[in-house]
Amino acid sequence: MKLLIITAINVFEKDVKKILKKSGINTFSYTDIKGFRDSTEESVGSNWFASEMNESESLMFYSFADKEKTDLLFKYANEFNETQKTKSKIHVVILNVEKSN
Repeated sequence: MKLLIITAINVFEKDVKKILKKSGINTFSYTDIKGFRDSTEESVGSNWFASEMNESESLMFYSFADKEKTDLLFKYANEFNETQKTKSKIHVVILNVEKSN
């Protein structure tokens, strides 16, 4: 059993849901979250934003799933990310679950 955690900007909500379904993961939860990025260390020329502290409307998905399904999801998420022209990506973390009931 694996714990799957996905974060993405709100714009990718439908895409993440499609990837979950395509991977055979039909049971999951998700919630709104605030993404945060501190750009104070970046040079002025590389910082596209007007301020140094940036927040974005994001989502976090999570689910318990079999290894085969999480492996598929990781593959599909990477394929999705490779086609994106923006800096924002779907971020996937897969953790081992030692015990659950």
